[in-house]
Amino acid sequence: MAEKIWQTLSNELSTTAAETVRSVVAVHGRRHPSSGVVLSSEAIVTVNHALRREEDITVVLGDGERVAGRVAGRDAGTDLAVLKLAQAISAPTPRWGDAAKLRLGELVLALGRSWRGNVVASSGIISGLIGGPWRTWRGGELEQFIRPDLTLYPGFSGGPLVNSVGEFVGINTAGLHRSGITIPAATVTRVAAQLLEKGRVERPYLGLAMQPVALPESLRSKLNLTPTEALLVVHVEPGAPAEKAGALLGDILIELEGKPVADTDAVQEALRAGAVGRNVQAAFIRGGSLTRLPIKLEPRPLR
Repeated sequence: MAEKIWQTLSNELSTTAAETVRSVVAVHGRRHPSSGVVLSSEAIVTVNHALRREEDITVVLGDGERVAGRVAGRDAGTDLAVLKLAQAISAPTPRWGDAAKLRLGELVLALGRSWRGNVVASSGIISGLIGGPWRTWRGGELEQFIRPDLTLYPGFSGGPLVNSVGEFVGINTAGLHRSGITIPAATVTRVAAQLLEKGRVERPYLGLAMQPVALPESLRSKLNLTPTEALLVVHVEPGAPAEKAGALLGDILIELEGKPVADTDAVQEALRAGAVGRNVQAAFIRGGSLTRLPIKLEPRPLR
């Protein structure tokens, strides 16, 4: 019985790999070998960290065909990039699955292509899951944190993580976490759409460097404040939204959109709820008095 179960599982993995890998390509981006996933007949999604140039990129299909590509947009925050192809290809698009339905311990398959375009695979289980938004060290946001317990060999970044029914539940990357993680399918499709439309992901920012400070009881009583901590402005970026609104060095930020902000995570949460072009209401303590400023959000400039 055990032998039959093993044989059945082996056959299922091999069949799934053969059926789904047609949507996986190799990407020669002049930095690291990587894989990519077909978005459409004219576009590929891959990982940003593997691309050194905007042009002169080669995509190798499963049949060995080579197609030239260029970067249509990239986002370091989520480590995703979209390539536009010089000519249409006939490779099929994958079925994207809902990564939110993944379970701890679920068996998954990672696929990729080597530098020459050969198929490579690695299997394992889901060893780590964090529901809800997960913020990357590059300032991007993933719909959730997914860590597969499998070996991501060189070239696997940009390739898919596949579930038991052959759906692509995300794209694997070694560029956002030391152990290698999977960018959820919802993040991939959301970011890829923005990159195709605008070439970038527009994230609002204030342009302030701040550090937490305790609010003295005397000041809290005087201004009738509930929070015990706030954020001291230690730098105002010239030309940034906060500087244009009138924020000054030494101001103490206590609220954004009516919610207390005692750390930078609270600021980022407030900004995630905002949109480029709209105003957010900020409350500062300045010279012992309350000052309220509307700050018009702008996209963080490209570096």
